[in-house]
Amino acid sequence: MASANKLTLFIVIFMLAGILSGAAIHEYASQEAIKGWSENITLLTDIFLRLIKMVIAPLVFSTLTVGIMKLGETSTIGRVGGKAMVWFISSSVLSILVGLFIVTLEQPGSGLNLTIPTESVETGLAVGGMTLKGFLSHTIPTSIVGAMADNEILQIVVFSMFFGIGGASLGEKFNAPLVAALDVVSHIMLKVTGYVMYVAPLAIFAAISSVIATQGLGILLNYASFIGGYYAAIILTCLVLLAVGYMVLKREIFRLVSMLKDPVLVAFTTSSSEAAYPKTLEQLVRFGCSRNIVSFVLPIGYSFNLVGSMVYCSFASMFIAQAYNIHLSFTEVAVLMLTLMLASKGIAGVPRSALVVLAATIPSFNIPVAGILLLMGIDHFLDMGRSAINVLGNGIATAMLAQNEGLLEEGAELVEQEA
Repeated sequence: MASANKLTLFIVIFMLAGILSGAAIHEYASQEAIKGWSENITLLTDIFLRLIKMVIAPLVFSTLTVGIMKLGETSTIGRVGGKAMVWFISSSVLSILVGLFIVTLEQPGSGLNLTIPTESVETGLAVGGMTLKGFLSHTIPTSIVGAMADNEILQIVVFSMFFGIGGASLGEKFNAPLVAALDVVSHIMLKVTGYVMYVAPLAIFAAISSVIATQGLGILLNYASFIGGYYAAIILTCLVLLAVGYMVLKREIFRLVSMLKDPVLVAFTTSSSEAAYPKTLEQLVRFGCSRNIVSFVLPIGYSFNLVGSMVYCSFASMFIAQAYNIHLSFTEVAVLMLTLMLASKGIAGVPRSALVVLAATIPSFNIPVAGILLLMGIDHFLDMGRSAINVLGNGIATAMLAQNEGLLEEGAELVEQEA
């Protein structure tokens, strides 16, 4: 526990150092010096994210396959998977409603009175694959080696589920050696993750310093209304998730949040929920969740339970509509939100996925895609919030399912074992 607290302390210290250094460089350095600093310092962040991605593929494959094989019968796998999907869809709807409530209440886009552009605008976002064919090709792998090479989590999940179900159907007599081997692989990957996390504070310093040095603290003031409302929606969504979690986990929800603070902080400061995956898995097991449940539910959640992205998509789409004085009927809003929810599923591995979903969806509702340009400058600060809540949402969902299946150890017993 002491080492975990030290990591949190170092992350906070280096985050503050990044803000101060970035602000100082933006204020006093030349444009050339700022560009050189931003390009070079982000090498630390790139190294950290590459190290994390190096671990993700073997960790997801080994833990998910073992989890499915140990769950045993396909009926059990179907039951747990079905419960997970019901919760993921429900949490997405809740997140969308929270985003809509705050953006309607605050009206951050009203008063901008922007003119709808007559010419098409290039956003630089790859939206060509946002079709049913594109979604299926992104979901189903042609090669597990290729999926692992490209770090396509959803494709790895699909293959692992087929592989795990096939292994489970053979019975314990045949699959026991493979389960034991993959279990060792997962523990080795978690150990490697522990080493990689030593780099996290430096990576966080680099990411924050680079953004502040390039854009300055002033950009936060210019978009204060939007950012404030957006983070109010994020916080309210967190409270809703915690309230639902409390109904199932009771007071244990507070211990869960305490244990998830490190992965949530890593996701927030690096703007990457992927970076927090290994630590989230480890902390959920320490919390008392069955490793089989965690290994099965968490990877699926990373592809389908994107509560942060849902808050962002609902908030941002309505903000753009308000900025251009576009009034949508109740039916149009409902269809837009449903479309955004469906389009976001399985797109977690796509860079700037929330922006891609917006760019692909809003033109169908006569909302100018040019409005996305209003948000691209602050997308890093928005991504921090949606990445963090994605991690928290997946952690709560996994713990709730473990409790529902009777596969959650008593907190008091676990704390006693750790002590």
